[in-house]
Amino acid sequence: MSQVWFITGSGRGIGAEVVRAALQAGHQVVATGRNLAQLQASFPDAPAGRIAFVELDVAQEAQAEAAVSAVLERFGRIDVLVNNAGYGLMANFEEVTSPQIEHQFATNVFGLMHVMRAVLPVMRRQRSGRIFNISSVGGALGFKGASVYCATKYAVEGLSASVAMEVAPFGIKVTAVEPGFFRTDFLDAKSVKYSDRLIEDYSAEGTVQDTYEHYNHQQAGDPAKLGAALVKLAGMPNPPKQFLAGSDAVAMVTQSLDARLGEVHAFAELSRSTDGVF
Repeated sequence: MSQVWFITGSGRGIGAEVVRAALQAGHQVVATGRNLAQLQASFPDAPAGRIAFVELDVAQEAQAEAAVSAVLERFGRIDVLVNNAGYGLMANFEEVTSPQIEHQFATNVFGLMHVMRAVLPVMRRQRSGRIFNISSVGGALGFKGASVYCATKYAVEGLSASVAMEVAPFGIKVTAVEPGFFRTDFLDAKSVKYSDRLIEDYSAEGTVQDTYEHYNHQQAGDPAKLGAALVKLAGMPNPPKQFLAGSDAVAMVTQSLDARLGEVHAFAELSRSTDGVF
């Protein structure tokens, strides 16, 4: 059965591959992004009858509402939302400025919320829908030199888990997608942001930029295969609430969960000692 997919951050990377996977599966797709010309140039061979291009800066709430209205006018419904738009701010916490922090949250967290708030009434009226919020393995365990970025992804995780319970009675399923390291433009200069404020104490083993640039386009994950995986998940009656993408993500999160469970057991007696007596 054909679905209507609404995908943010569709111009490149994971978003673009989700667009291609959904089209290949026979679905109708709304590809959104801040640069309409770039969007259109990214999909020159897309079937005109099954794709719509909508300009959308997710940080602008009014644009999210207008984009959803345009989708409903064109296709009449929204079956799958992929909240993919975002970018990485890579820096040690002490080195980032308040404006950088605010901008990171405005896109990665509040932008995602704007789109969800615009789409949820549509799905609730339909009594059906799938939402994929693109988080990160960094939203499950954190990374050195990416504290603020990981904080935004932890927010996405908490939001997704809670909203999933709220909207389940309406036939809406929410999945937080936790990719590991994928070969996208995420670490290119046009995407990633680094801080100009460097504190010498943190640079004994090299700067954050030196560390992350080493991984650029050397990542193991294939974004096209992730796009295909999301199409498969969207067709499942009971998709997972968290989906790890990539063998590296599975390995890292498994190790982290084992370590956390060990801590739970190690401090269980002290934890229980905080109970009050009634």
